[in-house]
Amino acid sequence: MAFKTEFELLLRARYPLLYIATTEEARLESSITQCAQNLANRAVYIWDFVDGYQGNPNAAGKGKRNPLQALEFVEQLNPSAPAIIILRDFQRFLADVAISRKLRNLAKLLQSRPQNLVITAAELEIPTELSETITVVDFPLPDTTEIRDELGRLISATGQRLDDASLDDLVRTCQGLTLERIRRVLGRAIATHGKLDINDLDLILEEKRQTIRQTQILDFYPATEQISDIGGLDNLKDWLLRRGGAFSEKARQYGLPHPRGLLLVGIQGTGKSLTAKAIAHHWHLPLLRLDVGRLFAGLVGESESRTRQMIQLAEALSPCILWIDEIDKAFSGLDGRGDSGTTNRVFGTFITWLAEKKTPVFVVATANNIQALPAELLRKGRFDEIFFVGLPNQEERKAIFEVHVSRLRPHNLKAYECDRLAYETPDFSGAEIEQTLVEAMHIGFSQNRDFTTDDVLEAASQTVPLARTAQDQIEALQAWAAAGRARPASRFSSILSGRIQEQMRDN
Repeated sequence: MAFKTEFELLLRARYPLLYIATTEEARLESSITQCAQNLANRAVYIWDFVDGYQGNPNAAGKGKRNPLQALEFVEQLNPSAPAIIILRDFQRFLADVAISRKLRNLAKLLQSRPQNLVITAAELEIPTELSETITVVDFPLPDTTEIRDELGRLISATGQRLDDASLDDLVRTCQGLTLERIRRVLGRAIATHGKLDINDLDLILEEKRQTIRQTQILDFYPATEQISDIGGLDNLKDWLLRRGGAFSEKARQYGLPHPRGLLLVGIQGTGKSLTAKAIAHHWHLPLLRLDVGRLFAGLVGESESRTRQMIQLAEALSPCILWIDEIDKAFSGLDGRGDSGTTNRVFGTFITWLAEKKTPVFVVATANNIQALPAELLRKGRFDEIFFVGLPNQEERKAIFEVHVSRLRPHNLKAYECDRLAYETPDFSGAEIEQTLVEAMHIGFSQNRDFTTDDVLEAASQTVPLARTAQDQIEALQAWAAAGRARPASRFSSILSGRIQEQMRDN
């Protein structure tokens, strides 16, 4: 539901106390003023701590540096006169016992009046005693229509004309920024060369990266890895290649829904994170990395607020890839957590969004311990597919060696016996193969020569792979996948590694 529609509905329904968290104060107040005009031209009063009430000549400056007096002013209003009272930054006073008590008393009074209190703040901070009294309203970032209107105004001011394709690119690139940031970065572009054009996209993207960094929830992750950088995983690659055009308008006209996402489950170091980066690069979409731990905060309601902010930002930047690394560590043991249910509420908000999202946000979640994940996350509808990424077989190990050697020694690939290296490294993961090559380079460098196949074999002989040090855990994970609970990412490799298969046959 659009903000104005929802806000007007809450006003008509006489919700007494509303809370809107946003940094776009001017845009929010403009939207509230438009809603007030739509509802029989309601009066709008604005209070802040420094200047008191503004916009009312009879109460100018009232409540200055006195938040309790600001609330008493509401009681003095004509009970039958419709009004919206905006209290800027009022969350700072909610912990005061007098303010909290006064707000609860006002909530009962305003239920019988056509008047509403609106608290505006940059962050959501609601004390427990007010959680049932205050209604939180989401104020989304500017949509494409608002951005297009703003761009049209700026372009008209320069006296230039911009073709539709360039304008569409600018609008799409500006998604996820506040109107104030859009004005600032485009004003900088105009000041630089006197006009707006397609070359300003990099400037906008840099502003977007700065915005995302400031949220401290999402990271704008550079994705330079390619699908060809992944050795093996042919089933997964084919699945991704088939969906490469699924975000296009042509796909919408065909009737295809937006792809929802992937859950990649498997052994550590087998290329799950690399796959997330390669997807973003191959599909030419921005890659946002979510550290789930950043969602959790100490204040009541703040974790849920950060979760909503993360969702809002990801949807505003869509189409995009949302990468959630090691999701099993964030949501394991939900029932046993002593955090007053915060983790459960965050998890509930997250999986509901996964199931119901309509925006083209492709979620790539990775997990090492499938047993730690709640069953609700694994059911159909959350992700398009669950892939199991197991240990590479000999053919895949050869491909992985070739990928890394081609990067390290692109002009001397034939000097290395990748077939032999693959044969001599059973149960090695992709990460362990890469580290073996690094160790071989140290050997060669220390002797003032290039590293050789024998150096790689020597390094491999000194490496104990995770498949041996954590054998029980990996066998359990492989057995889970072998039961048909996930789709194998590799086409030609069996789910179990050769050594473990032999052990199972012997037993």
